Amino acid sequence: MARREKLQKTNAMRELEAAGVDFSFETYEADEGDDSSELGLRVAQALGEDPASSFKTLVCVAPEAGHVVCCIPVADELDLKKAAVAAGEKSLSLMHVRDLEPTTGYVRGGCSPVGMRKRFPTLIDETAQLFDLIHVSGGRRGLSLALDPADLAAFCGASFSDLVRDGR
Repeated sequence: MARREKLQKTNAMRELEAAGVDFSFETYEADEGDDSSELGLRVAQALGEDPASSFKTLVCVAPEAGHVVCCIPVADELDLKKAAVAAGEKSLSLMHVRDLEPTTGYVRGGCSPVGMRKRFPTLIDETAQLFDLIHVSGGRRGLSLALDPADLAAFCGASFSDLVRDGR
């Protein structure tokens, strides 16, 4: 009988377990070389998840070097003006990929709103509230977490806002 490989827990999983937040996870075959903007959409499709309930995590930089985390559906684009207003900032820009791992501890395609090196203000697109469960990265490529959006918001101290570009 084949031995089942034990899943190595990520910071996101450990933090959610320690806080008593219910979640489940799924693994998928990660293409480490895939850095395209469609990565999240392909992951959702591979796992049979509704792309509207699958959220990507984007980290933004504010003018005074603060950071804001935004979770939006994988098929949508972040509206930086809407996100800035929701965050109470003058403006926001997307963090450069080279700064992602040193700042959050996560790589592109594996960035989770949970378990970052430091807690940052977090915004979740309001459409998350339409679902009983949403899917976010589990903290590494190849791992997806499913959890109640209200639980995620409560754990991260996040607020729900309209964050996506109109007219897609």
